[in-house]
Amino acid sequence: VQLQASGGGLVQAGGSLRLSCAASGRTFANYIMGWFRQAPGKEREFVASISWGGGSTYYANSVKGRFTISRDNANKLLYLQMNSLKSEDTAVYYCAASSLGEVSGRMRTSDFDYWGQGTQVTVSS
Repeated sequence: VQLQASGGGLVQAGGSLRLSCAASGRTFANYIMGWFRQAPGKEREFVASISWGGGSTYYANSVKGRFTISRDNANKLLYLQMNSLKSEDTAVYYCAASSLGEVSGRMRTSDFDYWGQGTQVTVSS
């Protein structure tokens, strides 16, 4: 499956952004989907994950209550709604697809088979 992330940009602290990830190729609904982010000089970290049908979602503690992951299987789209943004949310955000059999909040980069190219989110304080 091919993934294309978009929607990043520059926003003031306290503002909102919605990231999108468009999938093509193999059946989107067969994959657990996730968002990761990588700040300069840091490792890529888990942000959120969602089950095949969207019924189960998990979040990193740092974004819980502020970010919402969702998916539209009919249109092969993944979303990340980000509210109350903080300067520490500044990073390149990546969408990813996993063929693992179970979604969780402890998913690692190695659990994902396909990655989008990333979209930059910059939050100014």
